[in-house]
Amino acid sequence: MRTLIYLFIGILFGITMFKSEAASWFRIYEMFKFESFHMYGIIGSALAIGIIVVQMIKRFKIKSFYGEEINFNTKEKTLSRYIIGGIIFGLGWALAGACPGPMFTLIGVGYFPIIIVIISSIIGTFIYGLLRDKLPH
Repeated sequence: MRTLIYLFIGILFGITMFKSEAASWFRIYEMFKFESFHMYGIIGSALAIGIIVVQMIKRFKIKSFYGEEINFNTKEKTLSRYIIGGIIFGLGWALAGACPGPMFTLIGVGYFPIIIVIISSIIGTFIYGLLRDKLPH
């Protein structure tokens, strides 16, 4: 039953991403050229909602669907990890024309060349897993 709920949420997310044009290569291109506020508005809204939800989870001790306590681990606040990681993520996003969320949405609407991007992101994640201990975190 939970799988069906997660599938429904994923489908709803995909429809929202497509209808809001967050999966549009043109909108992403506009964003990286600083020609439109559209994508920055979507990202900013997601950031604001995320901050509010995390604060609610912390303050009201909200539990997961499985009844377990949700813990947030503090991370080391080094500038290099965010600058280097952000540059790599941004370059990949700009080159592919899609961030990880809408990649699967694009398959759903019939944009099959994105399969190359998905395979590349899986390979990149695998390589990161191999090199994780050697990278500065």
